Amino acid sequence: MTELEPKNRSRKIIHVDMDAFYASVEQRDNPGLRGKPVAVGGSEARGVVAAASYEARKFGVHSAMPSIRAKRKCADLIFVMPRFEVYKSISLQIRAIFAEYTPLIEPLSLDEAYLDVTDNLKGMNIATDIALEIRAKIKEATGLNASAGISYNKFLAKMASDLNKPNGQAVITPRNGPTFVEALPVKKFHGVGPATADKMRRLGIETGADLKARSLDFLIDNFGKSGPYFYGIARGFDERQVKPDRVRKSVGAEDTFREDIFACDPAREGIQPLIEKVWDYCDANRIKAKTVTLKVKYSDFKQITRNCTVATSFSSISEIEDAIERLLAAIFPTTKGIRLLGVTLSSLDKLDGKEQAQLPLFC
Repeated sequence: MTELEPKNRSRKIIHVDMDAFYASVEQRDNPGLRGKPVAVGGSEARGVVAAASYEARKFGVHSAMPSIRAKRKCADLIFVMPRFEVYKSISLQIRAIFAEYTPLIEPLSLDEAYLDVTDNLKGMNIATDIALEIRAKIKEATGLNASAGISYNKFLAKMASDLNKPNGQAVITPRNGPTFVEALPVKKFHGVGPATADKMRRLGIETGADLKARSLDFLIDNFGKSGPYFYGIARGFDERQVKPDRVRKSVGAEDTFREDIFACDPAREGIQPLIEKVWDYCDANRIKAKTVTLKVKYSDFKQITRNCTVATSFSSISEIEDAIERLLAAIFPTTKGIRLLGVTLSSLDKLDGKEQAQLPLFC
């Protein structure tokens, strides 16, 4: 057995993924939207789709698609402004249900999470039964549907949760896991983005079987630190643990404006709610950040970013506001209109109560 082979296939991992979460919440709360194609976020003329209902997906509308393109695909598409506080409140309800079964919960976003139910609080032996109960409780408590994937590791649980969407679940067992991976196109692998998929295609890797045929040295040479991970998942194993204290790599918010911005004052006004949103998230989750990044997208769709890093962490929202003020000042005056601004906090870690305010080092 090599050092990369699984030490234990007895783990029971569930990946729970809410179905079209934001759009489903809007359809739940507004009966007039039910059964209709709905896009959360953006508008008919500007912005980006944050989520699409299943009725909209039938037309090819999906998240991250420019709103104007989405409208071309679906003439009857209804745009709805997002209500993140509502989504967060429902997410907390769902997380409380998870906690009835296990303390090993790793949220990936408001609408999905990994659960390790190997040694669960209910003493239940069958993970599929746990997933069924959790999904039923979510439906009862929120009126929303969830799908689930069950397997012996995180990678396969994530892949399984997509197999019977919406409102379904699937199991990938240790026996059929390697075979399932071999038949799967690598572009569908969780963790393989478009750029990596393109690179793999150029190297002649289009399926899990193709990936499995490559040596560990080859994958390290071509994909660096991700090489061992790809080597493992090609064989159906993944030793990553479910981490309850997982800290996100970054927290961001952005907004597309109805009219292009040409001056600093309206830019400050437009970006303030974004600063508050990312700060509130970090404050509520006791997360500290060392880097703040300003994202700017111009009317010609050219995009730039500017960042500022401090020695330890930002200790107040005013420090972030000061940093953004300096970053904004550097891009004005501008001859091009600004259609979008964004704020991202990164270099994140958990607060330990010992941080002290620091002057920015690189702005």
